Amino acid sequence: MTASPERASVLAARPSLTPLVLDAPLAGVSSSIITAATRRVARRWRDEAAAGVVPAADEEVVAGLLAALALAVDQERPGYVTELLPRPAAGIGNRLVDMLREELLRAWSAGAPPASPAAMLGPLNALEQVRQAIDRHEMRQLESHLNGVQGLDLLVEVIHDLRSPLTSILFLAETLQRGQSGEVNPVQNRQLGLIYSAALGLSSIVSDTIELARGGDELADRELTPFSVTELCESIRSIVRPLAEEKGLSLRFGLPASDRRLGHPVALSRVLLNLTSNAIKFTEQGFVEITCEERPDGRVRFSVHDSGPGVNPDALATLFQPFRRARGREAYCFSGTGLGLAITRKLVRAQGSTLELETRPGWGTRFFFELDLPPHGAPLRSAW
Repeated sequence: MTASPERASVLAARPSLTPLVLDAPLAGVSSSIITAATRRVARRWRDEAAAGVVPAADEEVVAGLLAALALAVDQERPGYVTELLPRPAAGIGNRLVDMLREELLRAWSAGAPPASPAAMLGPLNALEQVRQAIDRHEMRQLESHLNGVQGLDLLVEVIHDLRSPLTSILFLAETLQRGQSGEVNPVQNRQLGLIYSAALGLSSIVSDTIELARGGDELADRELTPFSVTELCESIRSIVRPLAEEKGLSLRFGLPASDRRLGHPVALSRVLLNLTSNAIKFTEQGFVEITCEERPDGRVRFSVHDSGPGVNPDALATLFQPFRRARGREAYCFSGTGLGLAITRKLVRAQGSTLELETRPGWGTRFFFELDLPPHGAPLRSAW
């Protein structure tokens, strides 16, 4: 296969590191400033590698990348770098971009007179384009790996590895916030609340991702088990309380007259926690109310109502989609809210119900569903 002219010019610009440090010309580079800055980067890399500051790397790889980088910046063609970018060298490529930017800025500021912003804009934009090209190159490598036979298993394994440290962060933040390890001043209490909120958000995304990988419609507690509605709600209150306190929101709970029930408490808790967390996230003032109301037919209606601004009508069509297209971008973005609501709807459906939504500007948003939860000890009604 014959190399393209662009590829051939890149391959021609692959001197060894030593000539770069000396006076060897850079093939295709017309700017003396870029040439001088590139030589200084090569010298810095050699010195820092010897001192262990930058990772050890093959000098020929570094020289080739640096020469391609200089050519890409000089001619504003970021593709020159990714043509030569083997996967292990991506980190090196980003480091070289940073070093070349530093040297160029130093050269421009030391010039007499200093370089004008217009003269600096082109090379700096080219450097940023090179960085983006390197990042896209890495994303394609990761995408190729995840699309392999074991890609899903790898993703779930990584997500599982995140769950344990996040759980520890939640526990420690709550312990400190309650003063169990010593007195906490108001500023520290607020900071701990922010830590807890961030960790809970990440923990929810981890759990939702695992559920999505499983299909999202399998109940962890497949058999009906007795549980206390009050205890379940108290558990949710203890988890989301720091989030609500941080935003100054009032948490309200309404409980049914009959507390002991038969149902799927693990799935139900997950549903109510997702809905409550989302309600707190999108409510800036007022309240979040969780109610469990016994209906005339014996079923229990669960609802989570917030006093937030309501759901934008434009977002209703994609509200339950786990992957949403980012505005103005081609790629899909991972949405914690969309993912959580998608899993929540599946879990409600798996319990024999439908998740419904009511929203109005100035009134807020309410998610609700009804479940058949017989009082504990009562005979089960036939599903037919």
